[in-house]
Amino acid sequence: MPIVSIDNRRLYRQISDQICRLIDSGEYKPGERLPAERILAEQLNVSRPTVREALIALEVEGRVDIRGGAGVFVLDNKERQTAPTVAGADGMPMPGPFEVLFARDLIEPEVAALAAKNATPSQLAAISQAMGEMVCCSAADPKRLEYDRNFHFAMADASGNTALVLAIQALWAPREQIVYIRLEDHFHNEQVWQRSILEHREILEAVKR
Repeated sequence: MPIVSIDNRRLYRQISDQICRLIDSGEYKPGERLPAERILAEQLNVSRPTVREALIALEVEGRVDIRGGAGVFVLDNKERQTAPTVAGADGMPMPGPFEVLFARDLIEPEVAALAAKNATPSQLAAISQAMGEMVCCSAADPKRLEYDRNFHFAMADASGNTALVLAIQALWAPREQIVYIRLEDHFHNEQVWQRSILEHREILEAVKR
């Protein structure tokens, strides 16, 4: 089964789906190392960062094992540690990490814009408190997720729109699932956490102004 060049939108998902088909067909066997990012990018006619995103998606789905410095290896059924599928109230699976990040990128700037117009002094104090708790955390502190969540929930509350509060709560639920945590592990470190704190502080100051 040959690799097919991809030129449509949502490339990472299409790439990961294609690699899954190649694995299922036996093109790449359990224990075998996938071609290097550079080679896959050339075969697929996409950028290396897009290939990397697709490979991480495959890892969080339990299809491959990314070993730093060694490569990406196909997992067999016994090795796969696929996270359990979590269904929402309507029975549909929870959205994937990349879908959640995309949705948050669309919604949260508007939440902050509304908070800038509608926030009361007590709501601003709640956001500031969450900000202060984040500053006191390190990247290794497990409480950082709770404090980060408090910041965003307080910002949503300050928007004055109950529907947006529910939307933010729904978008944060998948972040506590194992697939999201495994994805974050690829990127999270102290430098990234400190940059996140700085960005949150800038948002808070903009809302206050």
